[in-house]
Amino acid sequence: MKSDIHPEYHEITVVMTDGTEFKTRSTYGKAGDTLRLDIDPKSHPAWTGVQKLVDRGGQVAKFNRRFEAFGLKKS
Repeated sequence: MKSDIHPEYHEITVVMTDGTEFKTRSTYGKAGDTLRLDIDPKSHPAWTGVQKLVDRGGQVAKFNRRFEAFGLKKS
């Protein structure tokens, strides 16, 4: 590796959403910092299989809300 072009690689503490901690090496922050996760494999829907559905409507619903005042013809 070339000298003086790479970020410092040091040990940090990672705190999971359930409070468990582990130490790892990273370029995040400075030596001894703590990284608190908002989402981790124990709470992410892709790994837990539990999904929280947030229905904001699709593009068609958004279009219909925007132009409902023009009175779309119903068949």
